[in-house]
Amino acid sequence: MPAIDDADLWIRRLRPAGGGAPRLLCFPHAGGSASYFFPLAGLLAPAAEVLAVQYPGRQDRRTEPCRHDLHELAAEIFTRLKGSGEPPLTLFGHSMGATLAYEVARLLESSGVPVARLIVSGRRGPACRRADRMRLLSDDELVAETAALNGTDPRLLADPDVRAMVLPPLRGDYRAIEIYVHRPGPRLACPVTAVVGDADPVTTLAEAGAWRSVTGGPFDLRVLPGGHFYLGAWPAELVRLLTSR
Repeated sequence: MPAIDDADLWIRRLRPAGGGAPRLLCFPHAGGSASYFFPLAGLLAPAAEVLAVQYPGRQDRRTEPCRHDLHELAAEIFTRLKGSGEPPLTLFGHSMGATLAYEVARLLESSGVPVARLIVSGRRGPACRRADRMRLLSDDELVAETAALNGTDPRLLADPDVRAMVLPPLRGDYRAIEIYVHRPGPRLACPVTAVVGDADPVTTLAEAGAWRSVTGGPFDLRVLPGGHFYLGAWPAELVRLLTSR
């Protein structure tokens, strides 16, 4: 099967590795971009080849419309992966990216493409529902809530030009994740690992543990120190977890 094209707008190769090295595909959080995972790629090299999804509507894809349906977005990503070659991918998603990685894993397995492992971070199980309304906040309120989660440097959000670039994909992503509804279907065959910060205000331990129901394979739950963006400094325990998987 063909390898992932280095010029692909959707899948960015952040750090190549030698033939046969494990491959980790990363899915960003709401408002995030592929470049968020550059530090992680450096930490994992040369043990793994690190790739990341670049969603439409940000950075060099900022002129493209954001997607407001995670099922449709997952299908678009899947079409870029179903002939992506060997070895099988490990999928790692944080927050919104966790749900999206899960939906892509479902599509891959249903088409006969094996997934090495799914690692979901900072997100409740897909069947867990909350009445989230971030997408309905004013610009100032949305910026304040985002800054409170420590996902974006507040100094950047204070810059009007940066805000103008960041807010449309951020709001679009929140709309996509808040209207997402889990669709029943076969459970995954691959192992699933859920990771959550012990002080995460967005995802409780019970909600993170709900990922257990999505797989017929092994499941484990890891709790690390920190809040929703516990992974911001790429803690050594998370790096060890990713390399060991």
